[in-house]
Amino acid sequence: MRIGYGWDSHEFKSGIPLKIGGVTIAHPKGLAGHSDGDVLLHALTDALLGAIAAGDIGTYFPPSDARWKGADSAVFLRTALEHVERAGYAVANVDSTLILAEPRIGPHAALIQRRVAELLSIEPASVGVKAKTPEGMGTDNAAIAHVVVLLTKKAGKRRRQAEALEAVPQPVVDSVAESLVESAVASKWKKT
Repeated sequence: MRIGYGWDSHEFKSGIPLKIGGVTIAHPKGLAGHSDGDVLLHALTDALLGAIAAGDIGTYFPPSDARWKGADSAVFLRTALEHVERAGYAVANVDSTLILAEPRIGPHAALIQRRVAELLSIEPASVGVKAKTPEGMGTDNAAIAHVVVLLTKKAGKRRRQAEALEAVPQPVVDSVAESLVESAVASKWKKT
């Protein structure tokens, strides 16, 4: 197993769409950033890369590179997932906390949860999305995301076979083994 942690923040700015977790939310201000400013997907990308010690989002998508200006952050996430898969891991679950004064995330949380799950190819029940207000921390004009991911080692053929055998109740294994022994003994006696 591997655990990864990611953090990101962006300031609100008028005139741009607000995207959080791959979902566009109606709000008069969006999050300023070199790409689409999706603070949740940025933190998730960093968490995935960090879990396998593969650098951070800036390693692959530097803000100095004009190709990433206004880019959809799902592109960043897909690249991180490719690195995770090449390292032999799969996403088990994700937990996230958004910190922002507005808009309220509650009405959008289920949609964000489903979209993040879809991007990661996991079940929505494996994606936690929570939101808090900054409560006097002086960050009312920003959104902050904290994300933790749990990765599990992908099972190879032998590991899957061993897990399948372990899942069979012992009385069933004993019964099959006993039948095989009886069959082998009976076969031997027929030959003599």
